[in-house]
Amino acid sequence: MHEYKTYNGPMVTTAAQAAVSTGTAIKTMLQLATPSTRQLTVISWGFTIDDPPGADAVIELLQTDVAATVTAHIASGVQPLDPNGPASLLTLGTAATGYTASAEGSITATRMFDAVSLSSVSAEAGPFLTYTYQFMPDERPIIAVSKFLRVRATTPTTAVDLRTWVCHKE
Repeated sequence: MHEYKTYNGPMVTTAAQAAVSTGTAIKTMLQLATPSTRQLTVISWGFTIDDPPGADAVIELLQTDVAATVTAHIASGVQPLDPNGPASLLTLGTAATGYTASAEGSITATRMFDAVSLSSVSAEAGPFLTYTYQFMPDERPIIAVSKFLRVRATTPTTAVDLRTWVCHKE
């Protein structure tokens, strides 16, 4: 198995990783689409926000059966952690692997793997502006073939800038 890391933005070159606005409704910030021939295993994930949200917010890691409409990632955006590793087999496209959803789709089935509540109070939100979780080997979520792993943000009143990533094996 090979390991990969993917962020919710284009692969960086001459500029830093860009933050993406969450908006003020539920929004998929990053989506990974498994091909019909291979599942993936989540190793870890995380996010950073620039400021506390205006109202309590939730950031989720979940599997869905329906794709969001996203800005499509390109192959270099799903980077192998081993410099000699092969390119990822994730499906790329606007209804596949990408970031910054413009439409959520009509989800009928989900599996929740992690959910983080963010306080709207600066003093309480401070420690949670950066979050990282590494799954223990026996609890790592497996995303089935032809499914979608999503990082979704719900910031109900004030948008925040968010950078998120997922590290996975395929």
